[in-house]
Amino acid sequence: MYEGVVQELIDELGRLPGVGPKSAQRIAFYLLQAEDEQAQTLARVLTEVKERVRFCEICGNVTEETRCNICRDARRNRTAICVVEESKDVQAIERTREFRGLYHVLGGAISPIEGVGPDQLRIKELMSRLSDPEIQEVIIATDPNLEGEATATYLTRMLSPLGITVSRLASGLPVGGDLEYADEVTLGRAFEGRRTVS
Repeated sequence: MYEGVVQELIDELGRLPGVGPKSAQRIAFYLLQAEDEQAQTLARVLTEVKERVRFCEICGNVTEETRCNICRDARRNRTAICVVEESKDVQAIERTREFRGLYHVLGGAISPIEGVGPDQLRIKELMSRLSDPEIQEVIIATDPNLEGEATATYLTRMLSPLGITVSRLASGLPVGGDLEYADEVTLGRAFEGRRTVS
């Protein structure tokens, strides 16, 4: 344990996902030894992100505008919506250049252990979007882990009666993995080989 603000910094860094106690300590001491300008830039950027970044009113992706650049792009295929858990998954799929449709970001996955049910996700917003007769396919691209599979199963049950083609990303993604860590080739093959669920 360190004194005062140093320990507070370590504790706050340790709350970040993927940052354990040792990593938090290393980052804290890096920041202490960094030039003042570097630390001030980091603090400024963190503040600006919280002030300026919001979620797209249509799809839930991160943006600094009311609508994200994908929803504003008239060249996108408006007949297909790819449903993902987080905004980082949108970027992972965009890197493949295999999908030119629209997205819907749920804001997480169903996880009873963490107290996340369907009502905490942006499923109602998705159902509202699907009232548009132009939409012909929904691609479920949730993570291939227990929570992602539970979310995909729930969505499939909700969407099947609507008469829209519902597909799920195909093999190529490891079970228990996250979309953001998949390489472009693996994710691209998964998109090409997606299968209809209902």
